[in-house]
Amino acid sequence: MRIVFFGTPEVAADVLAALLKEKGEVVGVVTQPDRQKGRGQKLAFSPVKEIALKNGLPLEQPEKVKNNPLFKSILGSLRPDIGIVVAYGQIIPKEILDLPKHGFINLHASLLPKYRGAAPVQWALIKGEKESGMTIFRLAEQLDAGPVLAQLAVPISPEDDAETLLKKVFGVGQDLLLSLLPKIAAGEAPLIPQNDAEATFAPTLNKESGAVDWRKSALEIANLTRGMVPWPVAHTIFRGRQLRLFKVKPVDLPGLTPSSLPGEIVAIIKEEGIVVATGIGHLLIVELQLDGGKRMSCKSFLSGHDVKIGETLPN
Repeated sequence: MRIVFFGTPEVAADVLAALLKEKGEVVGVVTQPDRQKGRGQKLAFSPVKEIALKNGLPLEQPEKVKNNPLFKSILGSLRPDIGIVVAYGQIIPKEILDLPKHGFINLHASLLPKYRGAAPVQWALIKGEKESGMTIFRLAEQLDAGPVLAQLAVPISPEDDAETLLKKVFGVGQDLLLSLLPKIAAGEAPLIPQNDAEATFAPTLNKESGAVDWRKSALEIANLTRGMVPWPVAHTIFRGRQLRLFKVKPVDLPGLTPSSLPGEIVAIIKEEGIVVATGIGHLLIVELQLDGGKRMSCKSFLSGHDVKIGETLPN
C-alpha cells in the first residue's frame, strides 16, 4: 500500500523507522514546521523530519492542514492508499481524511474509549491506572472516536513515568501496526465501533498542571509526579525557588508526627532523600531539580543544601 505518514515527535519517528525497515511503501511524510528551541532559539527539525530527510522521502510541513487547497492537492497527487497518524499535532479535516482509499488510521496510547485526547499516558498515571495500552483506530471528525481496528493492553509498572510508559506503549504499537497493515490491504481488518458512553478524556497539560498540592495524599502526589515526567514536571517551592520533582514515593516511617502540616519537611534520610508530610501519609523525594540547577538525586542535593526539618514547601 502507498502510505502517507503524519507525525512529529520521537515516538512517531520510531514508528516511521519501523515502517521503513519493513519495506513499507511510504510515499510522503507530513510533520510540523520547524520550531525555535533552546536558549539560542535556533530552528530545530522534528524527529520525523530527520527520518524523512535521511531516507529521501517527500516531505511537507504545512502551518495548517485545514482549509489548505495546495496541501490537499499535493497530498492527492501522491495517490495514497492509507494515511498513518502518530502524534502529529494538528486535527486532520474530513477533506484530507477522505483522500486515501483506506482512510487514515491513528495510533493512540490508551485503551479507547478511555482517555481520548492529547495526554492519555500522562492521565493514566495521574489517575493511578494499573494498565495503559495501544489502540489503532480509523480517524473520524470527532476526537479519537472512530472505529477500532486493533487494541492491546500494556501493564503499568510501579517504576513507570510518562516517558518510559510512552516508549513501552508505542513499542507495542509498532508491532501491532505492522501486523495490521496486510489485513487492511486485504479488506480483512475489523472496524469495531467505540462505546461513547464509556469515554473518558485526557486533556492537554500545561505548566500549572504540575503544581503540587501537599494537602492531597502521598499516593496522589506520587502519581502526579510520574505523569508529569518529562514535561511539565511536578513542582513546588523551596526557599522561594521552584523545585521540580522527578521521582518520589510514598513511605511509611514509624515515629513520624502524624499532626505535621501538609508540605512540612519531617525527616531527612541522607542516603535516600527528604520526607515531606502530605494530606494523607508521607512522601520521600528521591530525584529533583532546583531552579537554575541540574537534575540530581536528592542525596546529592542534600550534600550541597542544609535542609532543615520543620521547613515547609508551600502549595
